[in-house]
Amino acid sequence: MLAINLRTTLLAAVTAMGLAACGEGKKPEPKAQAEAPAQPTLEIKIGHVAPLTGSIAHLGKDNENGARLAIEQANAAHIMIGGKLAHFVLLAEDDQADPKVATTVAQKLVDEKVAGVDGHLNSGTTIPASAIYHQAGIPMITGSATNPQLTEQGFDNVFRVVGRDDQQGPAIASYLAATEKPKVVAVIDDATAYGEGLANEVEKTLKGEGIQVLAREKGTDKTTDWMAVLTRIKGEKPDAVFYGGMDATAGPLIKQGKELGIKAIFAFGDGACTEEMHKLAGAAAEGMLCSQAGIPPQAASKAFLDAYKARFHMDPILYAPFTYDAANLMIEAMKQAGSPEPAKYLPFLHKISYEGATGKIEFDAKGDRKNAEITIFTMKNGKIDPIAVVKAGKTMPYEEFLKGTAGGAGQAPQK
Repeated sequence: MLAINLRTTLLAAVTAMGLAACGEGKKPEPKAQAEAPAQPTLEIKIGHVAPLTGSIAHLGKDNENGARLAIEQANAAHIMIGGKLAHFVLLAEDDQADPKVATTVAQKLVDEKVAGVDGHLNSGTTIPASAIYHQAGIPMITGSATNPQLTEQGFDNVFRVVGRDDQQGPAIASYLAATEKPKVVAVIDDATAYGEGLANEVEKTLKGEGIQVLAREKGTDKTTDWMAVLTRIKGEKPDAVFYGGMDATAGPLIKQGKELGIKAIFAFGDGACTEEMHKLAGAAAEGMLCSQAGIPPQAASKAFLDAYKARFHMDPILYAPFTYDAANLMIEAMKQAGSPEPAKYLPFLHKISYEGATGKIEFDAKGDRKNAEITIFTMKNGKIDPIAVVKAGKTMPYEEFLKGTAGGAGQAPQK
């Protein structure tokens, strides 16, 4: 009996405890569900190189922003490549617009085993760096280097998403000749691969139009005192002055030219086709002509412009839409190949047809963009205002170009 009573007492106590727990509103916790296995991740490094210090750092940062936006959007989209979740990492480097630094940086990216390179900005840095990427078999796409020599080297890993100087030079020179009708033109360059190369194309076109071109004047990519050069030019009484160089040196050139009383119209290539010219030269920059080797940034796709503004709290300056497209082209080729290995996705870049922020992109056998546009601008009320587009040798007013394009690129510019 004692054993039975003891058993009964224990059972009653346990039952009472269970009822008390239920009375407190507590329920037994469910068993934890097994977590889904983590998706295997594939880290893919993409390099970007531009001058991030020095006088044209604003243009370098603009280029980097375009590439960075593409990388961040790709990661947010959870892209799968070869059955693995791709995680892209942007390795941004500063080449200081110096060819020697550019080759050092290029080797650093090769050692980091990047899958591709978006850059460089300047032709003078892109050309020597391209040899290092070629030796390593790494695809490189520039969104701003325009010297023809880059894609004339026969490197199958080098691409360009903007026009060439042998397209840009004739475009700005022909527009200058047709609209301003100069009889005498002075041509100056900054002695870089970009500046000299572009000036050569301009001079060749002007001479072909029967226009007198004065003996070439030169500076450097760091020249800010142009008074000696301009004094010589003034004595020749040119109707127009063309300068091949970047805005950091072009601004002082036009400002000092106007101060000397030179009445000529000043014209520039894409390196000086920015609103920085107004900051550097003030009212002296009003009415200048310039060209860009592609569509204007404000005519890029609305999706890109909105995303860029939201991310960086500013509008793109010059070639950010093109570096954005360059990064996306590599990512798209990797997706199509199912691999980020350069040897596997490089063939897909050669045959790619991609609708980017700057329109449809396809490459010719040299790696140049097919049917690249050249846009002509003027400085109006401190703003770079597009006035004409040259495509396949045909010049059309900018508004006509906008009407002739549909969808992404070529939209009406945002104010």
